[in-house]
Amino acid sequence: MTDKVIRVLVVDDNEMMRAGLCEAIGLDPGLDVVGTAGDATEALDLYRKLQPDVVTMDYQMPGENGLKCTERLLQEDPEAKVILISIFDSEEDIWNAVQAGVKGYLTKKAGEVDVLVEAIQQVANGQTFFTGVIAKKLERRSDAPSLTERELEVLKLLANGSSNKEAAVALDISEATVKFHIIHIREKLGAADRTDAVVKGFRRGILRVNDEPI
Repeated sequence: MTDKVIRVLVVDDNEMMRAGLCEAIGLDPGLDVVGTAGDATEALDLYRKLQPDVVTMDYQMPGENGLKCTERLLQEDPEAKVILISIFDSEEDIWNAVQAGVKGYLTKKAGEVDVLVEAIQQVANGQTFFTGVIAKKLERRSDAPSLTERELEVLKLLANGSSNKEAAVALDISEATVKFHIIHIREKLGAADRTDAVVKGFRRGILRVNDEPI
């Protein structure tokens, strides 16, 4: 990859931001912006036509956001390399982006966009790119206790609106065992109650809207 120009598709709904990203990328002779898009639909169309080496993807866009667009890109091309650029920097936002398949994550804060060229080069070469602050947040999340298979089944049933009794019947276990699993789920997710556990499950990417019911 280092022997050829890296072709980049820039996706951002803000025209000024797109122009700024293109200008920053254009300063490096080894990079070439081959197209720009203002929303997910346009991004998908241009990706199919241009087959860029790297996509810089805005997180928050009208209609489909950057995460959904990334997931669709990877469904069509599992080798797609996406760097998400976002105003959000919470642990959950970063973790969800990684779960969606991004290879890099930058915030729009001063200083981070300055390393965009380096990020593109690394991702184009098959590596990932996360700044020190982002990497530390990912490390904290990776170290968090994971749910067991049974706990995940219980959490999915809670998300589907099942009562403790209904979950017990569905899993062929006692209601007391269901309550025991919920206690552990809440402890691991730091949730105040069962509803909060479901909310945190979705935010952390443990649960997905299209999950099949148990």
